[in-house]
Amino acid sequence: MNFHPRHGTAAIEPSVPVPIGLPALAKLAFDGCDLAPVWNQLVHRVTADPLDAAAYMDLSTIAHLQGRPEDRIALQSEALRLQRIYRQPSAIDGPHSLRLLAFMAPGDFMANIPIEFLLEGSSVRLDMVYVLPGAGLPELPDHDLAFVAMAETDPNQILLRGLEDILRSWQRPVVNAPAKIARLTRDGTWELLKSAPGLTVPRNARIDRPSLARIGGGDAAIEEFLPDSSFPVIARPLDSHAGNGLAKLDDRAAIASYLQQRPEAEFYIAPFIDYRGSDGFFRKYRVVLIGGRPYASHMAISSEWMIHYLNAGMMESAWKRDEEARFMADFDRDFSVRHAVALTAIADRFGLEYIPFDCGETRDGKLLFFESGTNMIVHSMDSPDLFPYKKPQMEKLFSAFRNMLKDAGARGR
Repeated sequence: MNFHPRHGTAAIEPSVPVPIGLPALAKLAFDGCDLAPVWNQLVHRVTADPLDAAAYMDLSTIAHLQGRPEDRIALQSEALRLQRIYRQPSAIDGPHSLRLLAFMAPGDFMANIPIEFLLEGSSVRLDMVYVLPGAGLPELPDHDLAFVAMAETDPNQILLRGLEDILRSWQRPVVNAPAKIARLTRDGTWELLKSAPGLTVPRNARIDRPSLARIGGGDAAIEEFLPDSSFPVIARPLDSHAGNGLAKLDDRAAIASYLQQRPEAEFYIAPFIDYRGSDGFFRKYRVVLIGGRPYASHMAISSEWMIHYLNAGMMESAWKRDEEARFMADFDRDFSVRHAVALTAIADRFGLEYIPFDCGETRDGKLLFFESGTNMIVHSMDSPDLFPYKKPQMEKLFSAFRNMLKDAGARGR
């Protein structure tokens, strides 16, 4: 990767486009608002000014929110052809404001930490610079510290390696080292955490399509890829998130049926662990480690093993919301205390200043690790009327994130 040998000390202050941005557009979509009027206004803008990079970036975001991946790619590509840096201005200016430079990768919402959510309404000025394969860095705004916002996805690995080389001599503090992010593949995470005390981590094995087909056809045993394991297993395509392509395979025949539905070339497989509670419900927790300290992000409860917050019926069930509220209120003196050894081990082995992960609890009381990813969405878009307990908790988490950045910036100064 051909990075220009810059060291983050540019005295220039280039003109930086300011899009509407992900938080505002995602909130409109989350609330069920019609994005067509915003889309039309943005189209008028690029018609009047074909160099309006911020409008192209917002159009790309809307296309992604509307489930139009090809449009998202084309619009983002045009935005990045015109401009590689985009700004979310600080909401509060003053002598203690912070200038943060975030290194981003092109792609959908899973390509990067959705850092704009974490900094919305803060005194942090966020400049997002998109790093492209084979291209040097553009002229950069001056900044107090840099933050690597890229996720560990396969397409990002070359970008992370390139950043690791250049950031070794960066003259500003750097938060979330690229090499540590790159290790967080599903199989890499298992290697890091497999011997962690107080923790159960199902082994994740990367497997190509022909090998998975051989297991399904009876020509290979599941134990060749997952030692000491047997059916059922769970499978998912490489780099998939939010349950896309995730399935529980109970036997060889289920593999054949799964491959008929999935076109991907590579997958991860892992043993299935039944983690339902004594009441028959499954519980999934999202925890965020900030500076090594755990914070509650959300809790979802479902009768199905594959839980996502939006399909767990949290909006429809008062008792589930009451339990989530108790989880958040008691987190520092209950969950984080019961799992203190495991949480400390995760923080130490990851070695990142910011890292979310999803987990459950086994029947014998251990922390059951599902997956990690800096790109996990942490937000405060839920209705305060339906979820009155969430906003205070998320503000606590956001404040911790911002304070962590300010401390890192202060050490640099």
